[in-house]
Order: sequence, then structure tokens, then C-alpha cells
Amino acid sequence: MGNPGAFKRSLLFSALSYLGFETYQVISQAAVVHAAAKVFRVEEILEQADYLYESGETEKLYQLLSQYKESEDAELLWRLARASRDIAQLSGTSEEEKKLLVYEALEYAKRALEKDESSFAAHKWYAICISDVGDYEGIRAKIANAYKIKEHFEKAIELNPKDATAIHLMGIWCYTFAEMPWYQRRIAEMLFATPPSSTYEEALGYFHRAEQVDPNFYSKNLLLLGKTYLKLHNKKLAAFWLTKAKDYAAHTEEDKQIQTEAAQLLTGFSDKN
Repeated sequence: MGNPGAFKRSLLFSALSYLGFETYQVISQAAVVHAAAKVFRVEEILEQADYLYESGETEKLYQLLSQYKESEDAELLWRLARASRDIAQLSGTSEEEKKLLVYEALEYAKRALEKDESSFAAHKWYAICISDVGDYEGIRAKIANAYKIKEHFEKAIELNPKDATAIHLMGIWCYTFAEMPWYQRRIAEMLFATPPSSTYEEALGYFHRAEQVDPNFYSKNLLLLGKTYLKLHNKKLAAFWLTKAKDYAAHTEEDKQIQTEAAQLLTGFSDKN
């Protein structure tokens, strides 16, 4: 105790150090709790979003996810891209609104991919949204983006071989280029040294593969199996798949449109016979 002043300063320093450590612990624990709460909150939102999507509540889903458009979570962003696109597809959406929503969806999908390149869904929806935007930018842009679209669908399938939708979309890519009109082929030849091309057989392979992964998952896959068999002049199998598409339980506007198209194609069979 030879120097009371030094002892007091030492005691004060020890007290402050202890208080600092305690404060650090409190702040650290609060940060962990906040981070955990944030993760829980995101998971809760995703659960609500998936429930609304499965229930066909398109507008409610968009309203929910639009609140988080500034999010940096890839899982939220690709779902928002999907929701924006689904709203754009509704019959009550004006052409002006549809265009805005299509570009909005592309931006969300792009951000989702930037946040997580290992997300198969981000790759899938980025490819879908690029294709949609092509409808507004002309046939040259659509063909120019063809390889990019294919690349992202293939990546989505690589990351998740059990995703029937991505496999189906790869089938649509093949079907589209198999039936490409001659004037579009000329444009493709001008844009690429090796222009994108495919066959109905390739398309058929993807549609069947999608069906094997998840039977009856999508009315359009059934319809396109029927239409592809028509292109390959196999009326028996075409009728089989078109009948399945016609009898598919409709849950969405698209399902109803597909039922109508399938019924019309089948009626065409009857008229010719």
C-alpha cells in the first residue's frame, strides 16, 4: 500500500476492464440473439410464402413478399421473382403492368443469383425471367439469350436433378428450337457461328424425365408430351397424353387453358377420323 493513488488507479482500471468485458458479452449475446431471430423470421416468411404458393393465393403471396424486396436473402428473392411473374400472368393484369412486373421479376432473380450461385431455384428463375424479357426485346434478343437460358437451366438440373420443373423447362427449350420457323433460323445463323438447335426427340426425353421424377406434377408437361408425340406422328401416344392433360384437375388459370387446348387437339383427332 505504499502508493494509494496508484492502487486506486489500478483498481479503477480493473473495474473498467471488467465492465468492458461484461458489456462486450452482453452486446455479443444480443447480436447472436438478433441474428437467430432474423434467421427464424426469414424461415417463417418462407413457410408462409410456400403455403400461399401451394394454395394458389397469387396476389396475397406477392403482397407478402413485396414487403421484403430490399432483402439480401436469395431464398426470398427468387420467390419474389416467381411471385412477380405469376402476377404478370394473371388475366386481370394490364399489358403495361405485365411488362413492369416481368422486368421486376428479372431484377429479383438476378439479385438472388448474385447472393447464392449454389441455389438451383435462382438459376431456374433467372433463366425463366430472361426468356420472358425477350418477349419485349424482340426475336434477336430472345435468340441471343438462348444459350444463356440453356446454361442456367442445365445448372439448375445439375444442382437439383429431382426438380421436375427445371427438367420440363429444358424440354420446352428443346421443343422451341425444334419447331423454330425458317426466318428465325436465319436470324440465329446471323447471330451465332453455331446457332442453337434441338429436336423433338430431345424435347420428348426431357418431358418424360420430368414425368418420371414427379408424375402428374404439371398439366403443361402432359400437354407437351401429347404435342411432341403429334410432331413425331405418333397419334396413339399423343392421344394418351392429351387425354391426361384434359382430365387434369385444374387449380390455376393456366390449368384451365391447358384443358381447353388438349380438348381441342383431341377433337381434331375425332374430326379427322
